[in-house]
Amino acid sequence: LFPESITTEQQSLVLVKRLLAVSVSCITYMRGLFPESSYGTRYLDDLCLKILREDKSCLGSLQIVKWIQGCFDALEKQYVSVFFTFLNGTVTELYQFKFKYKKKVPQMDISSNHREFVTGLCSEDVKQASRLLLRTLYLLMQDLGPLPNDVTLTMKLLYYNDVTPKDYQPPGFKEDASCGDLLFGGDPINLRVGSVSTDFHLMKVRVTTDKKRTRKADSNLIQKNGPTEISHQGLDCEEEEEEESTKINLLNLAFSQEEVIGPEKKRKVSEPEKLPLNSRK
Repeated sequence: LFPESITTEQQSLVLVKRLLAVSVSCITYMRGLFPESSYGTRYLDDLCLKILREDKSCLGSLQIVKWIQGCFDALEKQYVSVFFTFLNGTVTELYQFKFKYKKKVPQMDISSNHREFVTGLCSEDVKQASRLLLRTLYLLMQDLGPLPNDVTLTMKLLYYNDVTPKDYQPPGFKEDASCGDLLFGGDPINLRVGSVSTDFHLMKVRVTTDKKRTRKADSNLIQKNGPTEISHQGLDCEEEEEEESTKINLLNLAFSQEEVIGPEKKRKVSEPEKLPLNSRK
């Protein structure tokens, strides 16, 4: 599932792509969006992973595979931070994948369940962080209550404006036509799933869902004071800023402090050219 060694930028990119694809597959499978025929099976230690494949009998899952491939293009170019949602008029569940691209650093940072480990950077450390991220995501999906039957899935891509060409769109995506803010339905709760860091990439995963669906979520995953209104330009706020406000707005898309987006500079956003048909099991 993972590269044998994760010491080069290309190996790191392969890892991040696989983590994204497996995570999206996990979400769609565990939330019951597509039939069993849309998935292949792989094992990670004792964890059975269901991986989306190009199932021509299910147009919805085929569309998601194309979206993931479009994300890969933006990841290769180091343009994107990914924002993944379930929509049902208002947002009913949101999955956020955040990416940072970097040069070699002398340490790695793994954050999950409020436990932080700083160790010497090596391939085994990165693989262990990846296993922890996927295992935590799977456990969380098992604990969430069911989604509405008429839920519609979409994805939006957010970019680093300083490096992304204005006319760039990955395959399968177009310029976002919405007004910019998304209203969350229900009583939102933020869950920090975890992160994986290599010498070249950082990937963080968070879930926002209705509090009523978190039947027995680990309290260590919960981030207090989640947003009720989500701005495209503010999806990557730092934790301290998010905890002080119930509205995310116009803050920092980058993980560092170098790039701060203000109201005078609109964040570039893409949305899918086509939405998948409802394919609930």
